[in-house]
Amino acid sequence: MEMTPSDIDRIIQMAWEDRTAFDAIRAQFGLTPGEVIKLMRAEMKPSSFRMWRERTTGRKTKHVALRGSVFGRFRCPNQK
Repeated sequence: MEMTPSDIDRIIQMAWEDRTAFDAIRAQFGLTPGEVIKLMRAEMKPSSFRMWRERTTGRKTKHVALRGSVFGRFRCPNQK
């Protein structure tokens, strides 16, 4: 699948969000966590990529299977 620059921007934005799981990226764009990591490595500066990897490594909110019921789906209090 060919991705547009806006698709790449959205994937990067979703990957940086703490509450967005890799499974959500897979459902929307069809990318595995490994493919997201490759995309992030290719599109970001090395220092930014390292900072992102430190944030996401082992983070339960990035993996739906690890979340449990404590982390539900995020909903902004202003959202109807």
